[in-house]
Amino acid sequence: MRRNLITAVLYTVVTTIIFGLVYPFVVTGLAQLMFHDKANGQLLRRDGQLVGSRLIGQPFTAPRYFHSRPSSAGNGYDAANSGGSNYAPTNKKLIDRVAGDVALLQPEHPGSGVPVDLVTASGSGLDPDISLAAAEFQVGRVAAQRRLSEDAVRKLISQHTEGRQLGFLGEPRINVLMLNLDLDRQTELP
Repeated sequence: MRRNLITAVLYTVVTTIIFGLVYPFVVTGLAQLMFHDKANGQLLRRDGQLVGSRLIGQPFTAPRYFHSRPSSAGNGYDAANSGGSNYAPTNKKLIDRVAGDVALLQPEHPGSGVPVDLVTASGSGLDPDISLAAAEFQVGRVAAQRRLSEDAVRKLISQHTEGRQLGFLGEPRINVLMLNLDLDRQTELP
């Protein structure tokens, strides 16, 4: 019995060291060496200042910027509190919020539909991307605010359009932060 107890304790200590210390350090080290940018959250800096991550959406509310999807994560885009609202499509709170968002956006294009991703949050509440339809919906406002032609803004959208993953998964999309940073680089802010 004593021998079994010693074997069990030694096995526990050895496996704890291997799988609790050695393995995580090796995997972390390899990730830092081979995929440094991805292992650190794909953080973006401008003029030495951290401006965000390619992986997490941000609230853009100024008219000169493309706006992101709404967020249900905490107080909005809170990565520590990621998650959707979990409201069912028939939930009155969700219906009222979406109707309010549509009413705010509708004046940009009277008589046309508002793209669904501009009024609904993603499952995580942190989606950094919008659809091509959502970007096109905002072209007029952004072009007018930036004093650019709509064609120039559409060209930027085209440059930032990411295709389907593996050629068939998902839909084409645009990373809002990357597009807005490029807009800032190309135009002077008022």
